[in-house]
Amino acid sequence: MSVRRAYNIVRQMVVSGERLTFEEFAIISHLGNSGVPMRTSDIAEYQGSLRPTMTHRTNHLESLGLIERCEGSEDRRNVVCSISDLGRERALELARLTCAQIPTGRPLSRTTPERVLKYVDAMGSYFCKAGELVLLALFASEEDSSTIMGLVDALGLLQPTVSMSVASLADQGLVTRERSGSGAHTTSVSLTEDGMALAGEIAGHIEDIVVRRKPRGSE
Repeated sequence: MSVRRAYNIVRQMVVSGERLTFEEFAIISHLGNSGVPMRTSDIAEYQGSLRPTMTHRTNHLESLGLIERCEGSEDRRNVVCSISDLGRERALELARLTCAQIPTGRPLSRTTPERVLKYVDAMGSYFCKAGELVLLALFASEEDSSTIMGLVDALGLLQPTVSMSVASLADQGLVTRERSGSGAHTTSVSLTEDGMALAGEIAGHIEDIVVRRKPRGSE
């Protein structure tokens, strides 16, 4: 949650034409960490994405000069992607900016850009929609409920995105909303039993892919 929140803030700071989705950031992190070129089909499998979706993402990354693509030597239909020098620089820059947006005292506030790249790489294999992030934020909160603006702060997402996600979750019976005053700023949001169960399931999937430190001397 700390990394996702921090990167959401960083993404809003970048000029629109150069913004990367979290999934695109994960691709260059993955290519950089693997150290070898990868087929588009393998990257799609890594992210659990359809080939057309991955083609769109890699096209965007190539247009920004962050990756290089070439036809496979055995199958021209299978494009091979490799990270460029600019891609490595951009990935590390984004990781540094992400580190700077993690407040002191929050989880990973003392982590390094290199570790952030490993977290992003791992988290890139599990796609979270905005609504799922809202569920996770409520699940991780020490309070029974949160306001819309509290969720905005916790996730680093725009207020309209959070409001629409909460409305959708309420329609699905996963959260309840209660107005304690006038306006969205005073809407209290809490998980229902079904929401709590789903949030726990999502958290369990993420726990399975968390990058854990290796024992000393093993690196």
